[in-house]
Amino acid sequence: MFNALIDLRPFRASKAFTKMWIGSTLSGLGGQLTLVTVMLHVFELTASTFAVAMVAVSGLIPMILAGLYGGMLADAFDRRKVALIAAVITFASTVVLASLTWAELETIWWLYGLSAVNAAGNSVGMATRSAIIPRLIPRELLASASALNGITIGVMVMVGPALAGVLVATTGYGWTYSIDVVLMLAMFMGLWALPPLRPEGTIVRPGLESLVDGWRFLQRARNIRMQYILDIIAMTFGQPLALYPALGTLLLGGGAVTTGALTAAVAAGTFLSSLFSGRIVRYRWHGRGIQRAIQAYGASILVFGAVLLIGAWLPPVSETTANLGLIIAACIALAASGASDNVSSIYRSTMMQSSVPDSIRGRLQGIFIIVVAGGPRIGALYAGTLATLTSLWFPPLLGGFVVIVLVAMLVRLTPRFRDYDAENPEP
Repeated sequence: MFNALIDLRPFRASKAFTKMWIGSTLSGLGGQLTLVTVMLHVFELTASTFAVAMVAVSGLIPMILAGLYGGMLADAFDRRKVALIAAVITFASTVVLASLTWAELETIWWLYGLSAVNAAGNSVGMATRSAIIPRLIPRELLASASALNGITIGVMVMVGPALAGVLVATTGYGWTYSIDVVLMLAMFMGLWALPPLRPEGTIVRPGLESLVDGWRFLQRARNIRMQYILDIIAMTFGQPLALYPALGTLLLGGGAVTTGALTAAVAAGTFLSSLFSGRIVRYRWHGRGIQRAIQAYGASILVFGAVLLIGAWLPPVSETTANLGLIIAACIALAASGASDNVSSIYRSTMMQSSVPDSIRGRLQGIFIIVVAGGPRIGALYAGTLATLTSLWFPPLLGGFVVIVLVAMLVRLTPRFRDYDAENPEP
């Protein structure tokens, strides 16, 4: 049984990794606090759901551009310094946000602008920290380190939004932003403890040449390219997040409480799959692991769609009356999807960190962030548009089936990816 529990050896192997992990977890929790608080703040100022949605949109392009440029910076300069500068930018934007709120000078445009700066700083920091990890721990522990990252994500998504709601309701916006400022200090302590980490190998200065060099490598790196494609397929056709608010009102009942439960269920699956990842991280055939995990993800979303289809045949519900049995079934399906996605993420992250040369790892991590950030937004467009044209149950039911079939076809056509061996990593 104990072999199934999460592997903690990365903590014993590297004190620097441990400190950075603690800093990332605490600051990530604070980041979720601020993200949700900004959304609540915007809604209070505007009473507009569209204005709230624009918080995510305003940060998308800065996140993409910063991820690309941040990856180039991470491949050209001391990664410790790049990560520290990115943390300073994120910290400063949160300090300004808290200060404006305490002074009662905040406006919707300040909230949008500072959210965009925050997203850009986080994007650079994420790309750089991911490129740092293989320099801190042995290659054979990279999968275990990725599983520990799943713990971080699970805590952030489960605890952050709920804590933000409680803090805003009991203390107000200023105190909530200020708590994030304090939590961000943990990131500095984690990064400050790192040694100098200049990229190994040929260094290309940031700019067009660096971008072209990264693109040429990606064209040769068929395994890395395939995992990007598979992840985009999963997120495009199997991401029902945009449906949650309507499900709580129209199909499952329970209103905002149901929406929160569905969101938390995915995070719970992520957390639990990392907690019991001991055997998962020891599996060496990562290509097959990615394939099976994404197909399991598709199957979970298909089951979620089937639950919604059953709900469509039952008597109508409302925000005050809920079908508890269907909500529980939907949460179980979504928890399974979160667990499957996390297993895929463990193998994809390990493949990235172990097979990509150090001199180009930052740029590939930057592209990976674009895939991770862009895929769910394309998925929201797919689910929202198709649900508008058909029914709420149809996008996940069709999408889960499409994910299973497309992944099977693509992996069958790429035997090199299917036979990828973590003990002999090749990009």
